[in-house]
Amino acid sequence: MESERPSQCSLHGAGASAPSLVGKRLAKVVASWRLYGTDDPAGPLDVWLIDESDRTIHLTTGSDWCLVVETSEPYAGYDMGDSGLVIVGALDGTTPFAEHIGECVLAAREDFEPETGRVAVELSFPSGRVRCESRAGDLRLTRRC
Repeated sequence: MESERPSQCSLHGAGASAPSLVGKRLAKVVASWRLYGTDDPAGPLDVWLIDESDRTIHLTTGSDWCLVVETSEPYAGYDMGDSGLVIVGALDGTTPFAEHIGECVLAAREDFEPETGRVAVELSFPSGRVRCESRAGDLRLTRRC
């Protein structure tokens, strides 16, 4: 069954609108990472943007490699046995969103592909931009000037 809108993922639906973040102040960012043995954390797997009103927008990748943008709260971390752990917590300073905490979102741009739906969101802040995209099933965050 085809989506009624080319911007809608056929598996996950339209989700939340990234432009709804425009004018909101980023108060907190929570993320999840996968830990395996002594390796550095992999990820982030998920990112939750929390505004000054405690509204939470979750960014992650879908099973069909779309970029899921939805309203949902962070989940608790969990143990995957021999496959490692997934930890959830406040964002560390190495992730592009860290430098924008306390800033308002000035603009939001979404990119779509006909077969997948939304594949990227770029959020603009006074001090720069952050691009969030699903690339080969992984969530990629990139700092833009």
